[in-house]
Amino acid sequence: MKPSNPGVRRPVDLARRHGLSAQAVRNYERDGVLPPAQRSPTGYRRFTEVHAKALSAYLGLIVGHGYPASGDIMRAVNRGDIDAALRTIDHSHVLLQRDRDTLDAVETAVAVLTGSPRQPQGRKAVPISMLAHRLGVRPATLRKWERAGILQPARDPATGYRDYSPDDVRDAELAHLLRRGGYRLDHIAGVLRRVREAGGTEPLAASLRQWREQLTARGQAMLTGAARLAEYLDADTRVRRTALTPPERPPIP
Repeated sequence: MKPSNPGVRRPVDLARRHGLSAQAVRNYERDGVLPPAQRSPTGYRRFTEVHAKALSAYLGLIVGHGYPASGDIMRAVNRGDIDAALRTIDHSHVLLQRDRDTLDAVETAVAVLTGSPRQPQGRKAVPISMLAHRLGVRPATLRKWERAGILQPARDPATGYRDYSPDDVRDAELAHLLRRGGYRLDHIAGVLRRVREAGGTEPLAASLRQWREQLTARGQAMLTGAARLAEYLDADTRVRRTALTPPERPPIP
């Protein structure tokens, strides 16, 4: 049965359009990613086209920004804090650009990593704290990568502390990139081991190609999410403006 008021939608009406359950739509309203719905005299939710656009925006944002960030964006918009929503969006774009820059640097380093034997470099080794700060991870993460066979840092003979050479730093950057691409530690260790031992480029090249495709898809998804969010903001603004505009008075005869 269709709602008697064509401007009103039930949870199931919004859910069917996106292959969701009606309960999922109710949960989204409860969690604040959809604006509050009015209730009928019997307590049923009354959704509108604005809610439909909000749901479309949220689902579109998830693909590019992920669930936590998308929820933060929608909740900020629904409480009227557009600046907070835009800051979250900007942060996602910063992360995407950082991944692109890292990938570019890694692709440039591939020739060195997989080609001729490594040449001694003039840069000094760095401690674990400095490398962790550079990558934005915890020192415990680097120790975990070492146990997995990804990193092979030397030890200072006097202190026993780990020293990461320029080659170790480059390997850590490769590992960090592949981890962000969703690869398991054993896969990353295998890629680096095969590259070190045999000088083969195919395992690493395939991983980098796949990760670049993922970055491209993520960037395109961000554009789609932004377009849907703009549609929702426009629709919500029109509704608010209409609600604030006093009705026209009939002319006095």
